[in-house]
Amino acid sequence: MEITILSASEVHRRKNANEPIDLLDVRTPLEYREVHAVDTELVPLDRLDPAAFKNRAPGRMLAVLCKSGGRTKQACEKLAAAGVPGLILVEGGTTAWVAAGLPVERGKKGMSLERQVRIAAGALTFTGVVLGWLVHPYFFGLSGFVGAGLMFAGITDSCAMGMLIAKMPWNQVKLDKPAQMCQTKPTNC
Repeated sequence: MEITILSASEVHRRKNANEPIDLLDVRTPLEYREVHAVDTELVPLDRLDPAAFKNRAPGRMLAVLCKSGGRTKQACEKLAAAGVPGLILVEGGTTAWVAAGLPVERGKKGMSLERQVRIAAGALTFTGVVLGWLVHPYFFGLSGFVGAGLMFAGITDSCAMGMLIAKMPWNQVKLDKPAQMCQTKPTNC
């Protein structure tokens, strides 16, 4: 399946011209609550079931976005591999949508997942160094493990620590206005 790459402005223009485009946000509920494009459905990347999108109405396109594009690419690849037609990768994601001045809904701010990962990685690295120096040199391995994990995340654009932190209780929010998830109502997508 082909993935079309379009700017946020172009997707918005086409949607306003009544082209059959649905918006899918694959960020975490916490990120979604903070700011999201109007009329966007939320299906976090870790809960994305491509098979649920196969029964979409014929001719409808699915514009996928995240914060800046990394998770969007992963989601589009998963959906394309499952044979979902009409995929659009929104270049620059929600960040580009906001920067273009397009309509968004804003809610309560939370600490970004990226910031939480930096705090956790820094804390683990610092702890490994301190324990390695004060307790036993084996603890230096903790710092090495975190460093290797960060390198792997940078190379593959996939962060296991981020996925784990996203599932923590403080990142599970109840949305004021629940998103209608395409996966629960695939015929609406």
